Amino acid sequence: MTIVDWDREALKRGLADGTVLLIDVREPHEYEQGHIPGAVSHPLSRFDLDALQALIAEDGRRPVLACAAGIRSARALHYAQSQGVALTEHYAGGFKDWVGAGETIA
Repeated sequence: MTIVDWDREALKRGLADGTVLLIDVREPHEYEQGHIPGAVSHPLSRFDLDALQALIAEDGRRPVLACAAGIRSARALHYAQSQGVALTEHYAGGFKDWVGAGETIA
């Protein structure tokens, strides 16, 4: 399994320049309570690889997964790779790191 950890600064740059599609795999209630601006919700509990691949293909940006602290996003990457989908990147610190640094949330 291949996992590429992104840090907050790299994520901020990718979001600012529009090259990153941030995919939040937390549950809907977590996402609704606050999320990183620009993130799209795709909960791990209902992880649909076909829908995810369609989203990524339609969007065209580099997909980076995120969750609360990097655990669920790593699980999602593991699952995707086990199914032959070449997703490798996630925000290792997750939403907790983002909020802890005082970054803006939506």
